[in-house]
Amino acid sequence: MDAREMSYAPPPGQAAIVEALKRGDERTFSDLVSKYSPSMLRVARMYVSSRAVAEEVVQEAWLGVISGIGRFEGRASLKTWIFRILTNIAKTRGEREGRSVPFSSVGGREGDGEVAVDPDRFLDAGRWAGHWTSAPSRWSELPEEQLVGGETVSVVEKAIAALPDVQRTVITLRDIEGWSSEEVRNALDLSETNQRVILHRARSKVRAALEGYLDGEQT
Repeated sequence: MDAREMSYAPPPGQAAIVEALKRGDERTFSDLVSKYSPSMLRVARMYVSSRAVAEEVVQEAWLGVISGIGRFEGRASLKTWIFRILTNIAKTRGEREGRSVPFSSVGGREGDGEVAVDPDRFLDAGRWAGHWTSAPSRWSELPEEQLVGGETVSVVEKAIAALPDVQRTVITLRDIEGWSSEEVRNALDLSETNQRVILHRARSKVRAALEGYLDGEQT
């Protein structure tokens, strides 16, 4: 047991949910399936070749939850435990397909050559080397209707959809579904550094896409 498990305190209501699952309560199980399956499908897609296979992985993971709930010890959150089951199954399927790729080789390591911001946006010589050549836009000066408008949201959604699998999943879990850094690290088996770098790169790419759209709207 590591330090995190020793200090872990379950969220309110988790014990009741676990007990209901152990009793075979179908309503509780159905609620969990509805709540977590979309996220589980996104995570599974990082490891396997198609949505159809990812759906099979999710179904297999839920079967694993049903058969294993009696052994759940509460050392981590129920959500983390469910996603650990999912990722283990997804990794196995991905390896079988020859598709599974370690996180460390898909844009998660510092110093691996991928940059979050175009180097051309910084001065490379002189007194102000390293400073912006063109600073990021001040979006606070834009009308609120423009920032939350349908076209702006569409630009963000398209930018996220265009990200590499791991970056798309991490930014979706963190910024759209509201997962904490620790939850994402535990569910995806990422180090703190990898999670931070992946999220930073994803956010930077989405910001660049949004900046380009909003700057074009202002001209």
